[in-house]
Amino acid sequence: MQLIRNGAFVEPDFPSVADDEALPEGPAIVSLERWQAEREALRARNTPIGVRLKSGQEPSVIADDLDMLAVVALELPIFRNGRAYSYARLLRERYGYKGEVRAVGNVLRDQFHFMIRCGFDALEVADNITPEIWAENVGVFSYSYQPATDGREPVLSLRQRLAQRAAAREAV
Repeated sequence: MQLIRNGAFVEPDFPSVADDEALPEGPAIVSLERWQAEREALRARNTPIGVRLKSGQEPSVIADDLDMLAVVALELPIFRNGRAYSYARLLRERYGYKGEVRAVGNVLRDQFHFMIRCGFDALEVADNITPEIWAENVGVFSYSYQPATDGREPVLSLRQRLAQRAAAREAV
């Protein structure tokens, strides 16, 4: 797997660690179950830690711990299951999470654009994804119809702003 963070291909730096595996010396991503069972010990390690949420595990269960987490990895099990999109928005908008929100699992190229709009800033992608494929798919849409976490102005707002400018010029 490859990692795309903020639009750049980077070396993966947070390995996912199974519940029965020993933790590496450095950063790691653990399951929600392991986080809940070993929370104090994981915090005491004094190294960045992340938590992986499965599709049915809502971010509300870690809301009080977000300031301790460097990464929240949201699992996409199949393309039809979009809960991770909602969870990414909740992390950014409701909980104000500023750390990394990572898409893991079934991350498909035709969804890159929408993942970024929802608040993901890192994506684990298949090895066959190239920077050219990334650029082609993330930049597929020039305009958006609804507001999202990426700060892009929706088309309706653009139209209203242009109409106001035109009215101001006519008034002069």
